[in-house]
Amino acid sequence: MALSKLQKNRATKSYRKHEKDTGSAEYQIALFTEKIKKLSAHLKKNPKDKHSRRGLLQMVQQRKKLLQHLSRKNEETYIKVTKGLGLKS
Repeated sequence: MALSKLQKNRATKSYRKHEKDTGSAEYQIALFTEKIKKLSAHLKKNPKDKHSRRGLLQMVQQRKKLLQHLSRKNEETYIKVTKGLGLKS
């Protein structure tokens, strides 16, 4: 259920700071969002997959921590990322 290299590039292209960026909060939030979407679709088809559900909850929690960090450090970027990914209405 891992994302392919092409899927990662599409999901994070607009949030990278530079070509080799893999550690910025914006990049990680975009990547977690894509993984969460894919895993949610998997769990709709396989509702008894408890191990994947646990992984999903961990990803959601990690993304939440990164969003909190980003909102404290740079409010403008936080708003841009959340609107771009459709996380806040």
